[in-house]
Amino acid sequence: MNRQDLPDLSAFVMVARERSFTRAAAQLGVTPSALSHGIRGLEERLGVRLLNRTTRSVTPTEAGERVLRSVAFHLDEIETHVAALSDLRERPAGTVRITADELSLQTVLWPRLRGLLADHPDIKVEIEADYRLTDIVAERFDAGVRLGDLLDKDMIAVPVSPPMRMLAVATPGYFANHDRPRTPQELTTHRCINLRLPTYGGLYAWEFERNGRALRVRVDGQLIFNSIFQVRDAALDGFGIAYLMETMIGDDLDSGALEAVLEDWSPPFSGYHLYYPSRRQPTPAFAAIVEALRYRPGREG
Repeated sequence: MNRQDLPDLSAFVMVARERSFTRAAAQLGVTPSALSHGIRGLEERLGVRLLNRTTRSVTPTEAGERVLRSVAFHLDEIETHVAALSDLRERPAGTVRITADELSLQTVLWPRLRGLLADHPDIKVEIEADYRLTDIVAERFDAGVRLGDLLDKDMIAVPVSPPMRMLAVATPGYFANHDRPRTPQELTTHRCINLRLPTYGGLYAWEFERNGRALRVRVDGQLIFNSIFQVRDAALDGFGIAYLMETMIGDDLDSGALEAVLEDWSPPFSGYHLYYPSRRQPTPAFAAIVEALRYRPGREG
């Protein structure tokens, strides 16, 4: 079937239901003669007569009845789906898929999304927790959340957190038995808790900077995890020095459960950003999520 048959099939269904070219033409906004001409062309292309025409009535032929039974339902279904799409343009609804690491999920996404989702029950969100630098286009995510300095230049990036920094921390008990490191290089003599990065499969090299001088230090210790939350737990249990985001250990630092070292080697850097392709056409649901996550100074949560 040629795609040009679809409008004529829709017109045929209208005429067959109304049993009148005049009434069908009025609903379709065309003249009866144009409508009749279009259906004659459809009949010629199909090679069958679909309508019996008299001066007083219009009725489907046997072939017309078969077409009406098989086609009308599908045309109604298409109209329903198109109407639903129109409805989506007016209200936030639909599914949004996001990839994010564990920390941003816990400290940024969920605290802000839970209120939005409570207010908009038609929005569905699927979040995949992952440390990989995910190709959101290839893996069919709508957006991702990563640190600003890790983003591709062809992405739209919306800040969702303030600047952040990493800190080397351990318990007071650990430092009671070990000298506090004064330079990043001295970490190599300490028991440190490592994080394995799934993107490359290697261990994360701790990154420091002071006065424009950058250092990457590879540390050693008894423990290696692939989750920062387990790294934090091990540090709190006194198994060595961990290198963690200040945002996830703020309470531990305030309470004295953990103490920071090398703070002068730990400047702030660009925080978390929501990123998505510049060519993406945002739906109301996606636009609502972007605004819910957008960082505003002074905002809590």
